[in-house]
Amino acid sequence: MRTDTVITNGIEMSYFSFGEGERAFVILPGLNVKSILTSAKVIENAYKDFAEDYTVYVFDRRRNLPEQYTIQQMADDTAAVMQTLGIRDADVFGASQGGMIAMCLAAAYPELVHAMVLGSTTAWGNEIACRSCENWIRLAAKGDRTALTAGFIDSLYSENTIGRYRDYLTHMNDDATDEDLRLFIILARAIIGFDVRGDLKKISCPTLVIGAENDLALGAEPSREIAELLGSELFFYGSEYGHCVFDEAPDYKTRLLDFYRSKR
Repeated sequence: MRTDTVITNGIEMSYFSFGEGERAFVILPGLNVKSILTSAKVIENAYKDFAEDYTVYVFDRRRNLPEQYTIQQMADDTAAVMQTLGIRDADVFGASQGGMIAMCLAAAYPELVHAMVLGSTTAWGNEIACRSCENWIRLAAKGDRTALTAGFIDSLYSENTIGRYRDYLTHMNDDATDEDLRLFIILARAIIGFDVRGDLKKISCPTLVIGAENDLALGAEPSREIAELLGSELFFYGSEYGHCVFDEAPDYKTRLLDFYRSKR
């Protein structure tokens, strides 16, 4: 695994990569309290089956966040970093907020995206999404890491996952710094007021939308709405999985690989 930082156009963004394949696979992760780099080993192991076909890139959010930062700006910054690294025609997976970024990326920079999977995401800040974010922002602003983590757990994971990994999940943000919480608030605010529905018609790449019936963070309906607006493929997991079905369902990564391979 390789970790590096790109500085371009005033942007400073860290990422890690692994694999030796000729094609590029870009993972755009969802909203996190801490940098995605803290989970690099876990992600490398989860996506190990991609390492033969792909060089896998996992991008963090930019370090020097402005106080007001939109999803479109996240996509613009990601595009700038991809261009600097010479990445184009990539297979892209966007999860949750990462899916929002992926839609903006594919709409504005079609040359960068060959095929795309959108997992547990929404094309706009609907009522459920805004309510989730407003609660997380309130707790983060208070510095209440315990309550924030508890709220995250209940919204993102299924009861089965919570039962199996409660001890780990409960303490996953204990070491989050005040700066982590400040940046988290900026990123969470970006979801409120987000709306890319009018630009979905600009997306031309093959797309698969994957949702879960028991998505308590964003709701299940947004996945259906995106697939309808795009005219794309849609797959739904049942109520046994939550918002983070991409981490929970044992066949999820295989489903991604099968889709990307079918579009070559």
